[in-house]
Order: sequence, then structure tokens, then C-alpha cells
Amino acid sequence: MKAYELLYFVDPVIEEDAREALSARIESTITSQDGVIDSIEPWGKRKLAYEINKLQDGDYTLINFHAKPTSIAELDRVLRITDAVVRFMVVRKDPTE
Repeated sequence: MKAYELLYFVDPVIEEDAREALSARIESTITSQDGVIDSIEPWGKRKLAYEINKLQDGDYTLINFHAKPTSIAELDRVLRITDAVVRFMVVRKDPTE
């Protein structure tokens, strides 16, 4: 398995329950594909560099995990169809880190 990190943000006005449900869905998508979550870091509310969908702030979360390269496509699909996720980025980490 390879090391990846996922950074995504949602609208900061979304309720805490909805945010937790979204986080649980993302975690279950990773683990259902035999992935292992190393850490989850909620970064909280941050100002965006430019306005996206009339939003000036976003609530960021960083997830470090290990997964098979083939499971990233499923994670990408789930993130794309989830309306609460405004933007996301999955990056493969350097193995020397």
C-alpha cells in the first residue's frame, strides 16, 4: 500500500452533525477498500485565497492514510458526488517521508 493524503473543505456553515457524517462516510470509503487511516487533522475554518461558489471561508480537514492505488478511484468518485465537499485533493506522499 502507498501513502496518501486527502485535503478537503466544506462550507463552514454546515452543521456539526452533517460534517461528522461526511467524515464518517469518507473514512468508511477508505477502510472499505482495505485502506488504513493514519491520522485525521481538522484544520478548522480558513479564509480562501479567492471566492469559490460565493464562499470566502472553508472548513478544512486533512486525512493521512495508506491505500492501494486502485482504491483512489473509488474515493475520488465518492468525493465528487458528495455535495457538501466543495473542493478536495488526493496526493500520493513521497515514500521517503
